[in-house]
Amino acid sequence: MEKVKKIVVFVSGNGTNMSNIITHFKEDKTVSVSHVFSNKKGCLGIENAKKAGIETITFSKKEMENGKINAVLTEIDPELIVLAGFLLKVSDSITSAFENKIINIHPALLPKFGGKGMYGTNVHKAVIEAKETKSGITFHYVNENYDEGNIIEQYDCEVLSTDTWKDLQQKIQKLEHNNFCAVIEKLLLN
Repeated sequence: MEKVKKIVVFVSGNGTNMSNIITHFKEDKTVSVSHVFSNKKGCLGIENAKKAGIETITFSKKEMENGKINAVLTEIDPELIVLAGFLLKVSDSITSAFENKIINIHPALLPKFGGKGMYGTNVHKAVIEAKETKSGITFHYVNENYDEGNIIEQYDCEVLSTDTWKDLQQKIQKLEHNNFCAVIEKLLLN
């Protein structure tokens, strides 16, 4: 029998993408979310992961930087680490130990609107202010620099001149929810 491919998901907030990933792979016999990690003890993502019966681990920035989290990940040996609304920069020791095994979703079409501080509403507001006619999501590998890892997939949507950042946020979340699991499956099963 084929070994189940383990996913570890990292979250910092509500974890809506994380919840979709857990639900999607719940009955799957080939892929499983084994753990959810967070740098925020009381975040909704951790609470929802616990309710779904997923093992959770919370940690401090210091614990990520001093190698403790790298050691835990090495023991778990996941096929894929998925950042789903994780807001800390992943330490270089983790990115080098799990090269091309860590993916992130960015709420814009990289290389535009990426880098330090460019997450969530900051990105949507910047896209609207720049009067872009297109935005979207980018799945990319994580390396030692913010939003600079190799691009895996991009999905776009139209930005109307009447759109507010909240309108754009809704379009982006819909793209995320419709495509995240398919990208994970493509990486793990093809």
